[in-house]
Amino acid sequence: MSGIMEHFSWLYGAPSCQGRIKVEPEDFVVKENLGFAFAGTGEHFMVKIRKTGENTKYVVNELAKACGVKSRDVSWAGLKDRHAVTEQWLSVHLPGKPDPDLTDFVAEHPGVEVIETARHDKKLRPGDLSGNWFELRLRDLDQPDDVVARLAKIAEHGVPNYFGEQRFGNGGNNVTKARAWGNDEFRVRDKSKRSFYLSAARSWLFNMVLSERIAKGQVHQLMAGDWVEDSNESGSVVEAVTAELQQAVDTGALQITAPMMGDNALPTTADAEAFEMSIVEREPLLLKLIRDNRMRHERRPLLLKPSDMVWQLDGDSVTVSFSLPAGCFATAVVRELMVEQEQQDENHENSDQ
Repeated sequence: MSGIMEHFSWLYGAPSCQGRIKVEPEDFVVKENLGFAFAGTGEHFMVKIRKTGENTKYVVNELAKACGVKSRDVSWAGLKDRHAVTEQWLSVHLPGKPDPDLTDFVAEHPGVEVIETARHDKKLRPGDLSGNWFELRLRDLDQPDDVVARLAKIAEHGVPNYFGEQRFGNGGNNVTKARAWGNDEFRVRDKSKRSFYLSAARSWLFNMVLSERIAKGQVHQLMAGDWVEDSNESGSVVEAVTAELQQAVDTGALQITAPMMGDNALPTTADAEAFEMSIVEREPLLLKLIRDNRMRHERRPLLLKPSDMVWQLDGDSVTVSFSLPAGCFATAVVRELMVEQEQQDENHENSDQ
């Protein structure tokens, strides 16, 4: 992994196994799960694509041309990595128009397949998905048995729910820019850049809090004043740590959370509030930026437990598949398994969330 993530603690200790990922696009497969059915009618032409070696925005622009609309009329639920084989839905706003013929579009773009089409009464918006299914092949492992042992631990206990390096830009540039913006060194008018920098700032602070809880052995253990959430994301403050509440955390019925900072007060109290503030106050410029832009406070679980997790060892390679909720990163899983032998091309999107 790139150096930017070395700032943060590992749940099972830094891995010693070295290996490679994304040697071929087929080594990183992602299938999107929207989690809802289409209406069957409506102004929006829905296109399910499978793309290999192409980024989402390029395909969006090309699909817009094929449908005779502007790029802004094509939308998506999530960006997907260029260095992968990915399946996702795109929506094209075509009010009063028939479904276009995409034969030429597919013929002109050998890295893109059209799997399915439909009609819906609403456009897709970023975040309109339940999650993603992944199949990853880790190659050239010098300690494959160690990877398998770690996979067993992850299946039982999960991994840190870190935001991945994609969120922070090449070499952490988005965080650097966010600090400079918070220091009033420049203004940011471009909406996409504003979003990148603000998102990086909040994600960095979350990762800091999570990392410190791991370092202090408190990622599984409740603190007085923690904010916990159940499976329905209904939350409450832990006024006092009890055996019953700790057991609920141990069984996964409750999840301990950390802050996605905003300009409003933390919902945590007592020891947890003091702990969280002591960490985030180490980054005063990021805090100032978040508050100046009136971001609203949210919570995110400390731990991420992949579902439907299956793996297979084949010599010095391991193939693993699993599902993650929207907003979670497959790189958080890979980070606990191995150290990449070669640094990957940084020209990718927030694709594994």
